[in-house]
Amino acid sequence: MKLAKVVLVVAILIPAGSAFAADTVNDAQIASIVVTANQVDINAGKLAKSKASAKDVKAFAQQMITDHTGVNKSATALVKKLKVKPEDNPTSASLKSDGDKNLSKLKGLKGAEFDNAYIDNEVVYHQAVLDAIDKTLIPSAKNDELKSLLVKVRPALVAHLEHAKQIQSSLGKK
Repeated sequence: MKLAKVVLVVAILIPAGSAFAADTVNDAQIASIVVTANQVDINAGKLAKSKASAKDVKAFAQQMITDHTGVNKSATALVKKLKVKPEDNPTSASLKSDGDKNLSKLKGLKGAEFDNAYIDNEVVYHQAVLDAIDKTLIPSAKNDELKSLLVKVRPALVAHLEHAKQIQSSLGKK
């Protein structure tokens, strides 16, 4: 089941045959992907903050809201400064669509079932985002400031992934 989630998220982030090949993603598309990916996690965090039953899951959700909102503010300020208009693309559209599907699924869950589903998704999602940043977004970014922003936020994403894995492990013991 978890492997299927990983494959689904990776397929979402890097659709076969899309304009997401490392040499064809432009800075405007990267900006759209970054903003969309952060918004997906903000939306999931807001739902988890209101529905989670475990204290550590609620705290993690708040951290996702705070951290990803901050990244979106930085990304939005940067694209305005650079006069780059985020360009919707198959990847950003898939992220939004699948984020909406995840929210719909999570809305139907309660208690420990919700907590586990939310945290499992956060582990898979952050790993897939890190893979996309490392393999596609950073290598494709042409603007040095955009590339620098991606490099700057990467350690926070690693920390989010590790924190989510730690919570996932503790939830599995209950």
